Amino acid sequence: MLKRFLKEEKGQGAIEYILLAGGIIVAAVVIFAIYSKMTSQAANRLNATTDAVTSAMSSSINASLANM
Repeated sequence: MLKRFLKEEKGQGAIEYILLAGGIIVAAVVIFAIYSKMTSQAANRLNATTDAVTSAMSSSINASLANM
């Protein structure tokens, strides 16, 4: 009975599919975490640049209006 149990391979395919699905899920989570961090950094840089340009333009407009 033990020999027959050890030779039995019916569940092997299902386990392989489960491991494959688990690997894909882990890879997706890692990729999502990296992508999320990258987009957050890009958004922060965009906000900082926009704030700097807005401030510079505001100062320029105010200076032009003061000289009128």
